Amino acid sequence: MRKTLLALAAIFAFGVVSPSFAQAATVPPGNRNAEQPGVPGASARRTKGSNSTFDRKYQKVIDLLSSDQQLISKIKSTASRYGIDPIHMVGAIVGEHTYNVDAYDRLQSYYVKAASYAGNSFRFGYKDESIAQFLTHSQFSKCETKRDSASLWTCREDVWDDSFRGKKVDGVSYPDNRFSSVFFQPFYAGQTFGLGQINPLTALMLSDRVARVSGFEKLDENDAAAVYTSIMDPDRSLAYMAAAIRKSIDDYKSIADMDISKNPGLTSTLYNLGGSQQRAAVLAQKNRQRAASGEAPLWPEENYYGWLVNDKLPELQKLL
Repeated sequence: MRKTLLALAAIFAFGVVSPSFAQAATVPPGNRNAEQPGVPGASARRTKGSNSTFDRKYQKVIDLLSSDQQLISKIKSTASRYGIDPIHMVGAIVGEHTYNVDAYDRLQSYYVKAASYAGNSFRFGYKDESIAQFLTHSQFSKCETKRDSASLWTCREDVWDDSFRGKKVDGVSYPDNRFSSVFFQPFYAGQTFGLGQINPLTALMLSDRVARVSGFEKLDENDAAAVYTSIMDPDRSLAYMAAAIRKSIDDYKSIADMDISKNPGLTSTLYNLGGSQQRAAVLAQKNRQRAASGEAPLWPEENYYGWLVNDKLPELQKLL
C-alpha cells in the first residue's frame, strides 16, 4: 500500500492526471471513517415526522427489494448497459429510501399523477421568469459552445452560482440557493422523484447519455411534464440512476485519477450529494498540493449515506 501511495504522489508531483482508466488508483473498499458521519437534521426531522426511524425505513426497503425479483432483474440489466456493478444502484436506492423518502408498498408503484403533472399546467422557472427567458441573459453566452447536455447544464449551473445566486440582476433579486431548487422545483422545495429520487436538473444533465445508451428521447427544459414523466417512470428512472453513477465514476477517474468503481459507499455518497465533477476537481487540486510537499494523496470519503451502504454491503450484495 505504501508503494502505491508513493507512486500516486509522484504522478501528482509531475502534474500528470491521466484520463486512462487503467492508470487510476483504486480506492480501497470500505469506509474511511470508523463511525458514521452525522445525519443532517432535515433528514432526521422528516423521518421523525413520518413516525418512523432510519432502521425501520432501511429494513422496509430491504424487504421490498428482496421480494421484487423483477425489479432486481431490471437493475442488473440496466447496470450492465451502463458498465457498472448493480450493487451501486442498490446502494443508491437503499440510501434514498432510508434517509430521504419512505418506500411505497411496492417500489415500482411510482407513477405520474395526471392531476398534478399533466399538459402545460406547470413549467420550470422562477416567479414570472421561465427557464427559457432566464437563459437568454448574456452571462450564459459562454455556455453556447457546449454540445453535450452534461457540459451544457454544468456550465449553466456554474454561471448561476457565479453571477445570479444571492444577487440582484436586472432588477430581479435571486435567492441564495441551488440552481435546481430555484428554477426546477415548481411545486415545493426539496423535490426529487421516482425510484431513484432524481431531480429534474440532474435528469437534464444526463439526457444525452441516457438517450445514447437506453434510447429514450432527449429531455427539453421547456417541457417540464415530459421531464417529470421520465424520472417518475420506474424503468426510465433506473436508466438515469445508472447514468448518474457512471458519470461519477468517470469524473473521478478522468479528473482525480481515482477509481471509485469498487466502493459503493463512495458512489452512493456522490449520488446523494451530486457535483461529482466539481468534487473530483477539488480532490485533485488538494492532492497536487500534497504531492508538492511530499505528502501522500487523500482518498475520497463517504458521507453518512454512503457510510451506511458500505457498512451494510454484505447484506446488500445478497439482494443480487
